[in-house]
Amino acid sequence: MGEEGEKAERGKLPVNEQGNLMTATSDENLKDIFHSIRMEETPAVINYGASWCRVCNQILPSFQELSKKFPKLSFVYADIDECPETTQNIRYTPTFHFYRDGERVDEMFGGGEERFHDRLWLHS
Repeated sequence: MGEEGEKAERGKLPVNEQGNLMTATSDENLKDIFHSIRMEETPAVINYGASWCRVCNQILPSFQELSKKFPKLSFVYADIDECPETTQNIRYTPTFHFYRDGERVDEMFGGGEERFHDRLWLHS
């Protein structure tokens, strides 16, 4: 496995060239990201996962690659163990929330790269 895959497995995503990929590192950081999404009304997808979740670790490299294909979307990864307060209502990992015009407009549970790609296309 390459270095990028190892970084993704640890739940930390490297910043990409477009600057539209970020990792929430704490509850406070995730709250700031929510505020930015609401105020800037930037289309966004938040991937709620966990370092111990096999499916989450499998989809992280795809999440990173798809951020390059959809540069107008903001991609955020939030580990539920690092952001326990703001993710307390997340019941399944991975869970994806899609935002448009500052409001959550869609939700997807589980993996599936093709299904995820289709949702991104729909919301971009």
